[in-house]
Order: sequence, then structure tokens, then C-alpha cells
Amino acid sequence: MTTESTAAAVRATVYGYPRQGQNRELKKAIEGYWKGRVTADALRATAADLRRSNWHQLADAGVHEVPTGDFSYYDHVLDTSLMVGAIPARHRAAVDADPLEGYFAMARGTQDIAPLEMTKWFDTNYHYLVPELGPDTVFTADSTKQVAELTEALALGLTARPVLVGPLTYLLLAKPAPGVAADFDPLTLLDRLLPVYAEVLADLRAAGAEWVQLDEPALVQDRTPAELNAAARVYRDLGAAGDRPKLLVASYFDRLGDALHVLAAAPVDGLALDFTERAAANLDDLATVGGLPGKRLVAGVVNGRNIWINDHQKSLATLATLLGLADRVDVATSCSLLHVPLDADAEADLDPEVRRWLAFARQKTTEVVTLAHGLAHGTDAIATELAANRADLASRADSALTRDPAVRARTAAITDADGRRSQPYTERTAAQRAHLGLPVLPTTTIGSFPQTDELRVARADLRAGRIDTAGYEERIKDEIREVVSYQEKTGIDVLVHGEPERNDMVQYFAEQLTGYVATQHGWVQSYGTRYVRPPVLAGDISRPEPMTVRWTTYAQAQTSKPVKGMLTGPVTMLAWSFVRDDQPLGDTARQVALALRDEVNDLEAAGTSVIQVDEPALRETLPLRAADHAAYLAWATESFRLSTSGVRPDTQIHTHMCYAEFGDIVQAIDDLDADVISLEAARSHMQVAGELAAHGYPREAGPGVWDIHSPRVPSTAEAAALLRKGLEAIPAERLWVNPDCGLKTRAWPETRASLENLVAAAREVRTELAADNG
Repeated sequence: MTTESTAAAVRATVYGYPRQGQNRELKKAIEGYWKGRVTADALRATAADLRRSNWHQLADAGVHEVPTGDFSYYDHVLDTSLMVGAIPARHRAAVDADPLEGYFAMARGTQDIAPLEMTKWFDTNYHYLVPELGPDTVFTADSTKQVAELTEALALGLTARPVLVGPLTYLLLAKPAPGVAADFDPLTLLDRLLPVYAEVLADLRAAGAEWVQLDEPALVQDRTPAELNAAARVYRDLGAAGDRPKLLVASYFDRLGDALHVLAAAPVDGLALDFTERAAANLDDLATVGGLPGKRLVAGVVNGRNIWINDHQKSLATLATLLGLADRVDVATSCSLLHVPLDADAEADLDPEVRRWLAFARQKTTEVVTLAHGLAHGTDAIATELAANRADLASRADSALTRDPAVRARTAAITDADGRRSQPYTERTAAQRAHLGLPVLPTTTIGSFPQTDELRVARADLRAGRIDTAGYEERIKDEIREVVSYQEKTGIDVLVHGEPERNDMVQYFAEQLTGYVATQHGWVQSYGTRYVRPPVLAGDISRPEPMTVRWTTYAQAQTSKPVKGMLTGPVTMLAWSFVRDDQPLGDTARQVALALRDEVNDLEAAGTSVIQVDEPALRETLPLRAADHAAYLAWATESFRLSTSGVRPDTQIHTHMCYAEFGDIVQAIDDLDADVISLEAARSHMQVAGELAAHGYPREAGPGVWDIHSPRVPSTAEAAALLRKGLEAIPAERLWVNPDCGLKTRAWPETRASLENLVAAAREVRTELAADNG
């Protein structure tokens, strides 16, 4: 039984909510602003409407305390840099002249000024803008955004809780600014930063905030004693600050470990902890530290990162245990709902059996409210909801959609030999060079070319029945011919077909594999205005028929130069999908790997000599705790080799990775046994080339010389300078020349100019090498 005091205390809340709107209104408004079709005032009005809509959705569902400050035009870490005045000198004039234009210049760059580096937010597919700090950094408080959004919510009569990136996480995510010594530790700036946070907190208190949430997800990673001491100092000082709101320190994505002892002892008013499966140890650890007497506990029992319905009985059992460990227990999602789509009810085309298993942001909000009501008033108060939840869980567990005996038998029959090439790299590379006949510093692209308005119209026309399949395919052929012809004229050495037929590098394959389910409206933010629709991996995976062979061979027929076959690797197929949670990830990865192995072998049989299997998510999916790395990397690298090891020695296997901290996984990159890897390197100033060299990486590599996530066109001199820097670490016979990533998001004018400069840079440096060797 719950008491009346317990009932009064229990609240339902979430850490954050999707920003884009039901129809991606924010994306359209921002991109319209960039193109000059939407005014700054109209963009701000759209943003305000979306915030109000989000808060009303939450309040109408029964959420007692709505988050503010989590809304962003581009990225919440970038917003934090503005809040604390950490604006790089090269962007200061733009920010001072026009804060909105300057904000987007920091995010995207301009033709003359490079943007901030971008990388993955912990182990998610969300990208944040990396703060650039140095010993001369001066922080200044600007709470304008945070106060304004709190004021908006309070004016609607809502109970609101501002959400900020915590100061420790902010510094731990930062990097030394360009020109600053690589060994500079941003954490040495803590004493300068804390007074700025104290000022922002005081401003929010003055504006009416009772509680403020400080997100510290960096504390779920392995932290040194010095970093844990810094955490203790942060919350000792902020907790002791006068005229502050109540402080709720939040962590998510994994267990806190030793950091839980630090936060439990800190003079803060509450903790928000993840209690989902990957962070289940938080429950026992909380009991070990003696609970949180006198503090508020926000219990993240509904998974905010995946889309399967919650197990209410399991969550209620966890919540019941927690009631005795804190002064007050509230119910929440495990993290911000930024990482899931908005509304599963919008998926009218989904099989009803599958749809009942899914919970997007709106459904998760309802789940949180239901659990809070049950915790407060007892299970009888939610008996109907519990019965429906049990039936939905049983439907999924018993469904024939989730099990394929043939797939399981094939997976069980895998041997060690299936994951090994027939010859070592040193023998393969000689066969490949003889077969391909490429020059030193060969040029290529990562795979995709611009997805033009004409291509999008063609897809829309096909869906609407305005053209038939034959008409659509003629448009695709026209685009492939144009892309191949352009690459030949430009002088690129290894071509691609441009992927005009593909809507997304994961979704395209998911729609052709059994076991996957595609959504129509399941958009999730990847970075800025880039949204993806992660498919739902619901059952066992197989490939009924070839997926890419037709278009690759069509492109190859247009040229005598090699055309790469382009596939998405098994780890990325999992990481950029909503993956099933009813079996180990390694088992699912092997199923996907076998399907891709069939495709690789068919491409080779059709005459494709270069095949790229992209794994940009390999680092992204690395567990946050070092103790968990080895088991993950074992199945992750095995699944890649299983995909690619069935080919002849003279078939060249490429892979690609982007926007991650590659230095953490260089041994795993080596273990993939790919012949060539292309990596993002332009924004990070060729850092990865040095990391590969330090490891003794023996294969060929293409660290990117063009940052494709910015609209600026790198000059020939700039690309050549990056190439020369790459040559300091990687010998010329093993160095490739390529962009950072695919060109899908770029427009044709900047693509042409940038690729022509890239090819010119390669020729310039080849000439220099020839002169040096002459």
C-alpha cells in the first residue's frame, strides 16, 4: 500500500523531448532561414510554437514537471558554449554582429571560417559540437535562452524544470582549441567555469525555477580519482551557492559506479538515475551507499533510447524497492526522449501486431504517467493498463515474426574460418594493386552524391502513382550516368554510382531484409537539421534477393574505371536501427553479417572489384565502461569479417568511419582486416592519421581532406596541406584521398568545386612526391 504522503510526492517527468515537430517543422524553418526564404523572426516564432506544443503534449498526458532549455536550433552542447561564453575567437565577430548567424556559423562554418568539430554524444547517433577551450579561455554567463524558455513555460501555468549540461560533463567533452597544446586539460578551467554556472543558476532562480537539472552523463564512464574529486568539488561549490534553485543532478546511459558515492554525498537536492537494463547496477549500488536520505530520486525506469513498450510489472518492482531509498521517488524516462521518434500512433501503415509493441516519445510519456499513478495509488489503480501491457508483451514474445528457424540454424553453423580472408593482407595487397592499377594517392569518394530535389520528387511521384516503376528507374539511370560521367571528367580514380536510389544508408537495406520494419514518420535528430528514420529490427534477418548488384553493375558498365560496391556494415545496421532487445546484440549482428556476406559475394561474382562495407558506428556503439569493451569488440569485428571474408584476394575491401574518437578503437580497426579504411579527419585536423601511425596500422587509409558537414568549399591549397600532414603519418603508397563522409547532404555546386579541388590537391602532391623521388 502507498500512503497519502507518497501519493502526493510522486511526480511524472521526462528529461527532454523531440525538437523537430510532428512534420519536422523545425528542420524546414531552419533550412528555409539558411536559404533566405524564412526570416529570423519567423524562425523564432516556429521554434516558440514547437516548444509550446511539446509542453502542452506533456502536460496533457499527465506529466507534472516539464523540462525547459532542452530545445535547440542545432545542438544543446553548442547552446551551452553560448551560455558560458566559450566562443572561439574566429567566431566572435559573427556572434557579436548577429547572434543567430554567429550561432549557425559555429555549427556549420562559413566559406572563410571553419566550424566547431562535431562528434557523437556518448554511444548514441546524436552528434554534438565539441567545445574548444584553452588556457586563455574566459567564461561569461549568458542565461538569456534558458531564462526565456523557462519564462515561456511558467506563463502557460506549467511546473517547469530547466535542464542544463552540467559543468563537469561540459569540460570533459571539450578539446584543446586549435593552436593550443594537445595535452591541455580543459578540466583545469573548472574554477573559472563554476562561478558562471552559479550565476546562471541564480538567474533561473530569480526567474521562478524551483528545480534545475544538471546533466552529468560523463560520470557513467570510467573516471580517474582526480575527475571524481572534481565532481565532488563542483557539487560542493554549487550546492553551497546562495540564492540557488534546488539542484537535480542527472546521469544516464549506464551505471554511475564510483561516481554514485560522490553524488550521494554531495550537498545537492536530488539525483536522477537510469534504472534500465544497461544501468541496472545502479539499484544495488544505491542501496550500498545507504540510499538518498533527505533527497529526491528521479527514477529512469522507461527506456528513453529504444522504442519497445515498457514492462510495467518489472518497473513497478524496481520503483517499489526505490521507495525505501530516498525521501521522495519520481518516475521518468531513462534519458531525454530526443533519441526516439515522436508518435507511434502516426504509423498507420505498420502491421497492427507490430505497432502494439512500440512506444515512441508520446507513448513513453504515457507509460511514465501510468507508472507514477500506480506507484502513488497502488496497482489496482492501473489494473486495466497492466493487463493491456501484459497482453502486448506476450504478443511480441509469442509472435512468429520474431523467429526464423532457417536463419538461426545458419547462424549456429558459423565457423572461425568463415571470418578469415583466404590470404593475409601483405599478399592480398599485391594482387589488388596489380588488378586495379591505381596511381599513388588514389582518389575516391565515400559513396553518396547529392540527393537532389529532382530525386526526391521522383520518389514522391512513385509513391503517389504519378510515375510507374519503369519511369522511376529511368530517372535513377539518368542520375547514375551523370554521376559516373562527372567523376570520370574530374579525374577521380575509384568511382561510385552515387546511390540515387537510396533514401538512407540503413533504411534502404532494412526495407529489403526480412526481420526489419520501416516507419513513415519515425524521424530522429542525428545532427542539426539532419533527421533519420531508424528502422525497427523486430525479427530474424535474412536477404531474400540481391539488394545492390543491379545498380552497381549498371554503373560499372558506363566506365572502365573501378566502381565501388557500397554496403552498410552489420554494426551500423544495428546501431542506426531500433534494435531488438530480446536476444544478445552479437547474435543479431551475425544474422545481419550473413545477409551482407551473400550480397558481397554476389557483387564480386557480377564483376565488382572494390567493395566498401561502411561501419561508422563501430566507435559509437563502444560501451561506456572499459570493462565491457572486449566482449563488444569481439562480436563487432567478427561480424564485419564474416560479411567480407568470402571474396578473392584481388577483391579490395574498404570500410568507412566518421565523426567519432577513433583513437579508442585503433586495434579494433586493425582487427576488421579491411584493405582500405576512409575516416573523417578534416575537422579534427588529421588527428586520426597520427593515431593510426602510433598503432602501427599496416593497411591503406584515407583520412578525409574535405569536411562535408559544412557548406564551405576547401581550396586546393587547404586540401593539399591536409594531405601533406597525412603523409607525415602514413606512407604515400598506403594513403588515399577522399572527403570525410558521403555527399548526400551537399548541393551540386559545392560538391563539384570541392571535388575538383580535392583531385587537384592529389595531383599537386603526387608531383611533389615524384620530384622528391626523382
